[in-house]
Amino acid sequence: MNAPPATEGRLPYWRLSSFYFFYFALYGAWIPFWPLYLEERGYGSSIGLLAGILQGTKIFAPHLWGWLADRGARDGSMPRMRIVRSGAVAATLIFACIFIRDDLLALAAIIAGYSFFWNAVLSQFEVVTLAHLRHSHQRYSLIRVWGSIGFIASVAGFGFVFERTSMSLLPTVLLAFLSGIAISSFLVAEPERIGVPQASRPAPLRNILRQPMALAFLASCFLMQLSHGPYYTYFSVYLENHAYPRSQTGLLWSVGVIAEVAMFAVMHRVYRYFSLRQILLASLALAALRWTIVAFCVDSLPLLLLAQCLHAATFASYHAVAMELVRGLFAGGHEGRGMALYSGVCWGGGAALGAFGSGFLWKLSEPVTFLAAAGVAALAFVIAWFWIHPVASPTK
Repeated sequence: MNAPPATEGRLPYWRLSSFYFFYFALYGAWIPFWPLYLEERGYGSSIGLLAGILQGTKIFAPHLWGWLADRGARDGSMPRMRIVRSGAVAATLIFACIFIRDDLLALAAIIAGYSFFWNAVLSQFEVVTLAHLRHSHQRYSLIRVWGSIGFIASVAGFGFVFERTSMSLLPTVLLAFLSGIAISSFLVAEPERIGVPQASRPAPLRNILRQPMALAFLASCFLMQLSHGPYYTYFSVYLENHAYPRSQTGLLWSVGVIAEVAMFAVMHRVYRYFSLRQILLASLALAALRWTIVAFCVDSLPLLLLAQCLHAATFASYHAVAMELVRGLFAGGHEGRGMALYSGVCWGGGAALGAFGSGFLWKLSEPVTFLAAAGVAALAFVIAWFWIHPVASPTK
């Protein structure tokens, strides 16, 4: 049931975009409302544990699938989109088990199982998207922006829905979005060429990982995601503890992603004026500022809105630059594993440690939890300042 290879010169814009739309619409329903669902079900003390399981599978799952995808791309035995489709279908089927049993042990097993596949598909789909873009990589943000639009539609819409209905509807919503991810994956063709020709062998991956800039890049990205741990795990609970209604919680999440959409939309223009190093450093510095505002100014709606607007830097510009650095550092046959390293080490290891760590700090002090996140982002800035060298922006 594989789609035919993409034809030369044609970009399947809407098919690529639909995958991102459903993938991040799922995020939009999961991140703000899953902690509230768990709290309503009586699992409030286990929020950090369950969030850590979801993030923890990102540490090893992308590496396994990245290795399989790169190897399959070289010898033709495993087309990359087949891995994406298989993972999307498996994630959907496993998550559907939540309607059979949802005690704590079952929830932990379901989250571990479905996220093992779900966390693997995005990094490989990113490689597919960049392969379809060919020599127009600056257009990546114009496709990825539809993920942000899906997130906004989900978080804003369900903010109003869940203020008026029970959180018990959430698993049905999540299953619908997982189904959308699976269906859209079958609409995207396998690109004609990804990675290196079949006859050539890439240099060992360890040669890349010995480069100080590669290590500094992964370290700074790891710390950037670690700093987001309290935000993704407890921000909704933080707002609810300070008497924000759920509709306002949804709108605050939406403001952040609207800022993200705006940045993605103009990112190809930003590249004309700033290097990748400059954009990365600005993103890290603004992350430290953002978490400081959240720590000290939670009762000020205008300042919270300002902090959410900084999501344009702490996610959009940061992620766009990271994608370019991954593409450049891991070119020549390691695209899949490079993307998997970025996903596993940063989005997996960093986010998992951030979720677990924020659970411990949360019991001590809510503001201190976000202040610690600001310190972690500042450390990432220092590492990037000293070890990430100037890199030209993508071809205009």
